[in-house]
Amino acid sequence: MIDWPILSTVTFLPTVGALLLLAIRGDDEIARRNIYHVALWTTSVTFILSLFIWANFDNNEAGFQLVEEAGWLGDRINYKMGVDGISMLFVILTTFLMPLCIIASKLTIKTSLREYMIAFLILETLMVGVFCALDLVLFYVFFEGGLIPMFLIIGIWGGGRRVYASFKFFLYTLLGSVLMLLAIMAMFWNAGTTDIPTLMNHNFPAGMQTWLWLAFFASFAVKMPMWPVHTWLPDAHVEAPTAGSVVLAAVLLKMGGYGFLRFSLPMFPLASDAFAPLVFALSVIAIVYTSIVALMQEDVKKLIAYSSVAHMGFVTMGIFVANPQGIQGGIFQMLSHGIISGALFLCVGVIYDRFHTRQIAAFGGLVHRMPIYAFLFLIFTLANTGLPGTSGFVGEFLTLIGAFRVNTWVAFLATSGVILSAGYALWLYRRVIFGELEKENLKSVLDVSRREVLILAPLALLTILFGVYPAPIMDVTAASTDLLISNYEAALAAAGQLAAASP
Repeated sequence: MIDWPILSTVTFLPTVGALLLLAIRGDDEIARRNIYHVALWTTSVTFILSLFIWANFDNNEAGFQLVEEAGWLGDRINYKMGVDGISMLFVILTTFLMPLCIIASKLTIKTSLREYMIAFLILETLMVGVFCALDLVLFYVFFEGGLIPMFLIIGIWGGGRRVYASFKFFLYTLLGSVLMLLAIMAMFWNAGTTDIPTLMNHNFPAGMQTWLWLAFFASFAVKMPMWPVHTWLPDAHVEAPTAGSVVLAAVLLKMGGYGFLRFSLPMFPLASDAFAPLVFALSVIAIVYTSIVALMQEDVKKLIAYSSVAHMGFVTMGIFVANPQGIQGGIFQMLSHGIISGALFLCVGVIYDRFHTRQIAAFGGLVHRMPIYAFLFLIFTLANTGLPGTSGFVGEFLTLIGAFRVNTWVAFLATSGVILSAGYALWLYRRVIFGELEKENLKSVLDVSRREVLILAPLALLTILFGVYPAPIMDVTAASTDLLISNYEAALAAAGQLAAASP
């Protein structure tokens, strides 16, 4: 077992790398190469160290492991870090994707490369911190801090409407989180602590749970994002640089689902049960409505962004059915979507770097000039539709089974999203890849480079591996999921007994 603070090391090592970047002077080619290598080595070492977390994680232990604790603010707010089966894999996902984002940014970022890499390294620290924090105040600092570097990444290195998109992203997510801050203060006054494991076993009054649940829901629903507070996402994706879109879709969106699992279900079980029908309704609308909207898009990035909203609808539905299939399916879907959506945005970046357009009508017949790209893009497209044998199938199938056990109509309506996803994904693929190679600017294009294959190949392998053999993920999440469900059901049963005993 590790006897050194590995979670803090993995969390703050990227910040150390950011400080090293400040020491590099100049803007010539040598300086750019040094900046790139420092950022790449920092994220790569961080990923390797994060694998030690997985290696020392006991799948049979349901509680928090590798816990680190030290005094921080006063005598009741501590710096406390730890992981369980729900959070550990999100740490791995974050550290795995960051080196790929750095590689993808090497040739595409032409200005202020140092500042760009610093923003990404700081963002990695804040994202990993969200999944490791075991104190409410510490969690809030990491959760909200992540807005700042992403705001800068979109606003400085984004597209033509980057300022509008960055402010919309910032204001939407910040306004939702203000209510969460008020809820955190109320929880501290009621429980006398901000320690997350303690709060998970604290019985908040039923009336108070309602307001606390709504406050946290306001923040997490925007972060997911859920319908109807999803409108910031397509704008942010379209204007963000390729690596920014990858991080936004693969990691930042998952913080909302993680928040529901970490706070809403275990801390406010009565309110979660009462508001479950509302979540089901919003999830089904998100799945169906945004899938139809995706069918109407002419911009590749915007289509994939709307598909992300639809896939997150399966996640929220699975989480709030509160049974093993639903919750494990929701976790698996978030991890799978992180890989698939990140890969799809990287695929968009490949053709955008060559043609400087994302309009679907500008392409067609790319298979004749880019067969390797067509093959890789096909894998991720089929995974996005939930094809059996890919990781996209496992998560959707489990969430639908969990929903079917609770409400047949919810499962039936959500299943229509699988059909719609096949419609917009295959329509996109046919328009971009197949057909005659008629446009002159496409006839001389080169296939993917070795650098691009290095980025996309690991994602393709994981997409197929976890689709055929999902056990590495399911085994990690099983014990923590079972504990969450048993505590949730015990809280509901105790509340029912109290209601029956009251005159």
